[in-house]
Amino acid sequence: NKYDYSNDGKKVVFLTFDDGTSKTNTPEVLRILDENNIKATFFLTGSNIENGGETAKELVKKEFNSGHAIANHSYSHDTHKLYPGRYLDMDAFKADFEKNDKLLKSILGNNFSTRVIRCPGGYMSWKGMEPLDEYLDANKVASIDWNALSGDAEGGRKTADQLINYAIETAKGKDMVVMLMHDTYGKEETVKALPTIIKYFKDKGYEFKTLS
Repeated sequence: NKYDYSNDGKKVVFLTFDDGTSKTNTPEVLRILDENNIKATFFLTGSNIENGGETAKELVKKEFNSGHAIANHSYSHDTHKLYPGRYLDMDAFKADFEKNDKLLKSILGNNFSTRVIRCPGGYMSWKGMEPLDEYLDANKVASIDWNALSGDAEGGRKTADQLINYAIETAKGKDMVVMLMHDTYGKEETVKALPTIIKYFKDKGYEFKTLS
């Protein structure tokens, strides 16, 4: 609440990717992460997985088997359904996230579970979120937003250089960084920007961790 991202001088960055998987950009993101020996957190959206068919499901398995963290980013990503009039509809929200959880279990096995979710649009964007707080506490689940971003989903399309600059600027002065990016369709510039973003955090002495 105090927007204090200090961490006793220890620098940690969590690279997070929303709205996947995609058959176009997710494989390239995984390749770059593997080349840099880095693990990230993928906030998966069920409708995109199902639209991608077996190829997308295999990518989810590849993420998981490569040691990346898998988190729930809803099935539909339909903000009008989840937050009508900008207020949380807890029943719709719960049903949507449970549908995605069942899909992930069908891909990764019934023993799979994640303690991490990300609200479509971010928790911070909506009103009447108290019932969600109670639900998360009761189920020992954490809702994680972000405190830095590449800007690949805000405003008009940006070049890779613009995404890099935006990511660096929003991360400045923070020991603990949760970086928001996307690996869904149309995010080719994010893929191009990723190696430089990784290099920036490596050069600044950040440790890369996952949310799980």
